[in-house]
Amino acid sequence: MEELLARWQRKPDALIEILHAAQQCFGWLDRPLLGMIAQELDLPPSLVFGVASFYHAFRLKPRGHQTCTVCTGTSCHLQGGSRLLHELEQHLGIRSGTTTEDGSLTLEQVRCLGACGMAPLVRIEHEGGGTSFHAGMNRDQVVKLLQNAIRGTHSKGVPLSPVAIYGDIHKRIVLENCTGTAPAAGLYCALERAVLQMTPEEVCRQITESGLRGRGGAGYPTGRKWEMVRTARGKRKFVVANGDEGDPGAFMDRTLMENDPDRVLEGMAIAGYAVGAASGFVYVRGEYPLAAQRLRDAISRAEKSRRLGRNLFGTGFSFNVRVRIGAGAFVCGEETALMASIMGRRGQPVIRPPYPAQKGLWGNSTLINNVETFGSIAAIISRGSEQLRVLGTTDSYGTKIFSLSGDVARVGVIEVPLGTTVRELLDLAGGVTGGGFKAAQTGGASGGCIPAEHMDLPIDYESLRDIGTIMGSGGLVVLNDTRCMVDVARFFMRFCSDESCGKCTPCRAGTSQAVRILDRICGGCGSEGDLQQLEELCLLMQETSLCGLGLAAPTPVLSTLRWYRHEYLAHIRQGSCPAGVCSREAMG
Repeated sequence: MEELLARWQRKPDALIEILHAAQQCFGWLDRPLLGMIAQELDLPPSLVFGVASFYHAFRLKPRGHQTCTVCTGTSCHLQGGSRLLHELEQHLGIRSGTTTEDGSLTLEQVRCLGACGMAPLVRIEHEGGGTSFHAGMNRDQVVKLLQNAIRGTHSKGVPLSPVAIYGDIHKRIVLENCTGTAPAAGLYCALERAVLQMTPEEVCRQITESGLRGRGGAGYPTGRKWEMVRTARGKRKFVVANGDEGDPGAFMDRTLMENDPDRVLEGMAIAGYAVGAASGFVYVRGEYPLAAQRLRDAISRAEKSRRLGRNLFGTGFSFNVRVRIGAGAFVCGEETALMASIMGRRGQPVIRPPYPAQKGLWGNSTLINNVETFGSIAAIISRGSEQLRVLGTTDSYGTKIFSLSGDVARVGVIEVPLGTTVRELLDLAGGVTGGGFKAAQTGGASGGCIPAEHMDLPIDYESLRDIGTIMGSGGLVVLNDTRCMVDVARFFMRFCSDESCGKCTPCRAGTSQAVRILDRICGGCGSEGDLQQLEELCLLMQETSLCGLGLAAPTPVLSTLRWYRHEYLAHIRQGSCPAGVCSREAMG
């Protein structure tokens, strides 16, 4: 522990990093250990315990000799992942998140590992080290693996496969260098141009003129946000890259961070110069250890080549970047919760205003953008604002990275101009598998669906809003006509219920109540009065929740009610699922 604490210089804001390291060393976090950390960091024990108990990644009880983790992200759910978890619970006689009485096995679930092409995916961790991944699993296969592991025979499994990137390479902006893991030529040339040849005002103006909108979901004009931070009062400012890609079925950010981390870092440094910030953080999902390692390696290389650090290009401008690892809280994708996590606190949102541009990290003006947004910056500075404006639609300029998963022939990521239709994306993905096209779920747990009658809808911010969904960060899950849309809505509402931070009642109680109603409907025990109550509850959550999680949680339900109401009515009136997906046994 002395070594761990010294590594982070006993800084309270590094609490989450210290907890990660302590758990890796000791296997779990008991109260004496948490008490010692609190004493050494001069923090109240209640605060340290509160942080450790808030995040899913931290274990406050010892786990078994083997840990079996089942991925229940959207693609894994569609391919039977949730059913697999339920069958393992029945076979082992324990619930997810608990350990067998003999201490031999702990069963857990993870919402998404960003490897949707391997669904349903199972991860097995062995006491004393060693992790293996197993793709396309069923109950009997997992049980055999666990039995062999208990006898000391460990399967090597398969590597966590890199994400496939396809589409026209000549139309890529952000992913243009993602052809391997070696650093691309011309790194940090855009940063050098910005620092040596442009003023901060000119950089902000060029980003504004490009029409770039935030790629994290909201689509807020990037240049306008930068200008707010540039003109904000205060000598100390921060830049934050949001890489907490928590939506099930989304793996765009993982792809960029693993394949071209310098692209993100260069965009952050340009932003730092433009807004007057000398420090930055990249916040990475705890489920993406490779992305975090490659970012750290890229930072080290850039510091050695004097592309990051002090006195860049002899101008007096300095910019340092640190990586912060998340700990399994979806709500930390919300910017105020993310900042709380960076500062070593529970990731709970706060009311806005003030916005981060006014009062962010440690009370200072803070610029927060998604990693894909930062990945667009170098091209704009190098080639001019027209680089984006020649692509896309009237109000949605440039390209967008989408992760395509679910019922498609080729799972992977693709960068295409905004305005590309669903039909065109499906053609690039090799078409729909297992049946005809039924819907595409966009925006993850915060989004809705695009029904078959809108296959030729151009995908841009305004068009998606008009049919009741959102762009989100770019996750697009394809559903064939054998899928049940009521089950899909329940899946996302249950996800939001599990991930609610619990701070506000509309989200905490509303999502739980909505799950109970959807359980009744899927189990054939619902009534038409349940539909009315469900809609009223969703509207109430949209009007009164504190942060984006609660505000957006009803979207998948309201969207499926809009386009597939007949499926809800069939569950209620016929007492069964038309697609044969839902059952009382599968309710979990």
